[in-house]
Amino acid sequence: MTTNAGTARQLTALARGDLQGTCELRLAGGLTEFPRDVFGLADSLEILDLGAGSLTRLPEDLGRLRKLRVLFCSGNPFERLPPALGDCLALSQIGFRGCGLTEVPAEALPPSLRWLTLTDNRISTLPDALGHRPFLQKLMLSGNRLTALPNGLAGAGRLELLRLSANRFEALPAWLNALPALAWPTWAGNPLEGPPPPTRERSIPWSDLVLNERLGEGASGEVFAAQWRRDDADTAVAVKLFKGAMTSDGLPEREMEACLSAGTHPNLAGGLGRLTDHPGGTQGLVMPRLPDDWRVLAAPPSLESCSRDVYAPDLRLPVGVVRRIARQIATAVVHLHGRGLLHGDLYAHNILWDGTTGAATLSDFGAACRLPPGEAGRNLQRLEVRAWGILLGELLAHCREPLPDLATLERACTQPETARRPLMADLLAALS
Repeated sequence: MTTNAGTARQLTALARGDLQGTCELRLAGGLTEFPRDVFGLADSLEILDLGAGSLTRLPEDLGRLRKLRVLFCSGNPFERLPPALGDCLALSQIGFRGCGLTEVPAEALPPSLRWLTLTDNRISTLPDALGHRPFLQKLMLSGNRLTALPNGLAGAGRLELLRLSANRFEALPAWLNALPALAWPTWAGNPLEGPPPPTRERSIPWSDLVLNERLGEGASGEVFAAQWRRDDADTAVAVKLFKGAMTSDGLPEREMEACLSAGTHPNLAGGLGRLTDHPGGTQGLVMPRLPDDWRVLAAPPSLESCSRDVYAPDLRLPVGVVRRIARQIATAVVHLHGRGLLHGDLYAHNILWDGTTGAATLSDFGAACRLPPGEAGRNLQRLEVRAWGILLGELLAHCREPLPDLATLERACTQPETARRPLMADLLAALS
């Protein structure tokens, strides 16, 4: 049943009854068939990870797992999203990334579906029923063969995050910019973007860099502190080495292109140049180095929060700090929109700040995409205005005092009628 030693130990404990009452079970790695002993946890199991195995099907009676909320099957060779998923009445999060899926039956979509990840498959069509899941909040479809979205999604009133990168879209649906809750879209790497604008990129040879400690790791790669040796002097920089694979946001090549196209700005962690001549052929980006004591403003969304960041519960921000962070990030977004770019991932977990005065920088261009010109582009900008409004609301929730003027801006940015939202340039004028 398995070739993974850790999974084998878990299966043995499961068969002995040692895991009774377990809420979370991870059997990732090596499964060749679904272990029927899992049904012994039907009264307690909420999270099940069956990733990185050889599974091709799930049992038809999967619905017996009546408390199952989260199911991960990524990395298994499924050709079809199992219809039995639709019988799991509590199932709200599904992950089938990199499975080779070609078909998504309507009956495979459970009624409580909130978060669906189908990244890096071979899907060309989706069922109209996807738009009739009233709790759908997060939909990740990068790296497929889609040319259109089902019209039923036009009624997805709670959909907040939509990843369409690296598909085959020649145009976006006309209804996309009218989705009332959408705040974090991306469509990078689709034909609709057209060829990239010409840019003057600096190439930085691997031999000019000395890598030091690792600063962090994200979905697309690892970031290291480094010294850039040039002109008989060393410059402190950060180097992002890409994993070279499709991420939930899109392709590393598009992230580098967007980061370098953004140019320089005091509130953007832009790029200094593209890494060349890495001995392993790894792609990389050289970026400005921020002070060592800067930190992320919040943690990324959790399984429970779905599309919302997780802040430290004891975070209390002075009025001046809230105003400064809000204004500086607005300034960065105005710059991006002026460059014809949508950030696509405007979140507190992509904001680095000094922890005291409110000096802040927006980072991570993994979801950045090119905006169309004219009114079409301005309409899509208003989706990101909602993302900034959500960020503002989170800052206000952690502020030591009420700020009625900023609360009014928040409401204007997050109102469901997208056409009535202000543009970022108007917001920046109001903040100033």
